[in-house]
Amino acid sequence: MKGTRNITLLVVGAFILILGVWGCSGYNSLVKGDQNVKKAWSNVETNYQRRTDLYSSVIKTIEASANFEKSLLKDVVEARAKLGATTVNVNDQASLDKYQQVQGQMQGAFSRLLGYVENYPEIKTTKSFQDFQTQIEGTENRINVARQDYNKSVESYNLTVKRFPKNLLAGMFNFKEKAFYKADAGSEKVPEVNFNIK
Repeated sequence: MKGTRNITLLVVGAFILILGVWGCSGYNSLVKGDQNVKKAWSNVETNYQRRTDLYSSVIKTIEASANFEKSLLKDVVEARAKLGATTVNVNDQASLDKYQQVQGQMQGAFSRLLGYVENYPEIKTTKSFQDFQTQIEGTENRINVARQDYNKSVESYNLTVKRFPKNLLAGMFNFKEKAFYKADAGSEKVPEVNFNIK
């Protein structure tokens, strides 16, 4: 009788120990996944900041040109202000979508500004502007890679949060799915290219 009781206590103790080890390991993997997503998002923001800094640099170059129409900078300045006021919560898809929309507005306004610069050869020939053109292409590539890395981190984390049995731990400790970075609206359409060759 006493031997059976000891075996039962050992089995229960072993079960509690295994459950505790599994719980700690599972919790730690959820924390690690959450931190990986935050790090990947930080890399996205860092690359966007690099682009914004490049934009700021070329805006100063454009502003320095006495002959340039100052009103053309208005859209870019407004878009930059909106960007500075936008915060992101990677747990909220709507927040991420808004951030992406504001980034798109900034990029669109700046693209229009660069279209106007084509009429100002004295700006295009400055070293700052030439450096900008070289650096912006690399920066856009970095942004794309950072967004892909972010989405990979989110996918891995979300799978951990949703798969059994870790989903039990995720629910207990309030680990929720993270938002993916989506493609810009309309990017699935093939762009129309016109060559006006005469």
